[in-house]
Order: sequence, then C-alpha cells, then structure tokens
Amino acid sequence: MTDAGNSSVVLTAGNVQVSIAPENGGRLTSLRVGALELLRQGARYGAFPMAPWCGRMGSGQFGYGGTLHQMPINADPHAIHGTARDRAWHVLSTTESTAALSCELTDPWPYRGRVTQEFQLSEHSITLTMRVETAGEPFPAQVGWHPWFLRNLGSGKDIELDFTPAWQEERGPDYLPTGRRLAPQPGPWDDCFGMPDGTTVTLTWPDALQLTITSPAEWVVVFDQQPEAACVEPQSGPPNGINTHPRSVTASDPLELSTTWAWRLLD
Repeated sequence: MTDAGNSSVVLTAGNVQVSIAPENGGRLTSLRVGALELLRQGARYGAFPMAPWCGRMGSGQFGYGGTLHQMPINADPHAIHGTARDRAWHVLSTTESTAALSCELTDPWPYRGRVTQEFQLSEHSITLTMRVETAGEPFPAQVGWHPWFLRNLGSGKDIELDFTPAWQEERGPDYLPTGRRLAPQPGPWDDCFGMPDGTTVTLTWPDALQLTITSPAEWVVVFDQQPEAACVEPQSGPPNGINTHPRSVTASDPLELSTTWAWRLLD
C-alpha cells in the first residue's frame, strides 16, 4: 500500500508492519513486530540497499576494461555504499505484503543500468531481493544491505550477536581489507567476515525478540561500534571488492542476491 501523504510504502502481515521510503534511497524506514521497532530511526538509518558497490571503494576509484573511473568521495578518502541509496526509487507494484521498486543507474556511475528491489513480508519474516541489470555494456557490481538494528528494544538488555565465520578479513589502517585472512577476532567490529556456505547471523534482544539473518551471500560486514545500533550487512563481495573480487554484470548475466530476516518473540 502506498501512503501518498508521506510517499511511503507500507506493508503489513499480521501484527508486523514495514515502511519503505522510495524517495529516500528505497530504504526500509521501519520494521515493527508488534510494539517493537527493530530499526534505528532517522533519514540516514533504517535499512538501505547498497549498489552498485558495497562498503568502501578505495580512493573512490575502480578499474574496468582498461579504464579507471573516479567516484565522488563521501567517506574521505573513499567512496562508500554505492549510489542507489542516494536515488529516488520508482514504485513498480505493491500488495498488502509485497512491493517492487526500481532505480536507474546514472551519473556519477559511468555505466547505464537498473537496480530492482523486491520485498516479501510474512508474519515471521521478510525477504529482500536485489537485482542489478545493465542497459548496455557490461560493468562490475556488488549488492548488499545495510540495516541499522537498534541496540536495545527497551527490555534493558542490549543486542547479542551470534555467528561463526570461516575467517575475518584483516582491516588495514585505511579500513580496507589487506587481502590477509585472520581467525575471527572478538568485537566490537567494523569488519568483514567470510561465510562461504552463506551468511547466517542471529541477533538476540534478551527477553524480547530473536532475529536470524540468512543469505546466499558469502560475505558479511558487522559494524557495532556505535552505542545506538548494530549493523549486520550481507553482501556479494567484501569492501573494495569491486576492485579485488570483480563480478561483471552482462545482458545475459545480471547480479541478483536475496536475504531473509526471520524473527520470533521471546517469552
């Protein structure tokens, strides 16, 4: 359902309600399970799509087909999180519990293409699917999601994260992976982890709710260095992966990834 008063799309399933802001980067602005709001509020927060790259791009530069491209620096000295979160998205379709949105890839991204998001809500989960297609020549791309989950839901106990990665990417002083793989280190983190069998991370708010994030994505970034929220970001490649792990999008081979967040209330 589209709310013309504030240009949001509202999905419902049982006692669960999701709000999506097409004009603000196609992001989820709210995920309420009963009386519990799970996402940090504010124009920069919620849960936004990362495309056509994820995390930091070193010096805002990437090379492809022998050409070096420069993206605007928005996390000095790097470019971060793609351009799709800064775009207005077009609503393709909605039902009570589903929605589809799209945005065009245009300047400053040097290749023409399209990003599509689909949302499928049930009483116990939401599945997000993102797809990047070219409108002409091939280009490299990544996709992922950047949710800001509230650290505390009001129960008095902070969020707990549980996951078992195969490795942790060593983070250099420039906050880019060095290429070395480490045994997973204790948090707090602003780090990328490898999960070659797919992402599985469980978030527990004691005495309130448990949420499990799954995805075929083999990489996940965890950022929990802020007091208000914790971010668990499944993505198709590591930070700066558009340079180190390039994945070409062609007319016959678009890039598609999904993630499911499933929850249950705790007694």
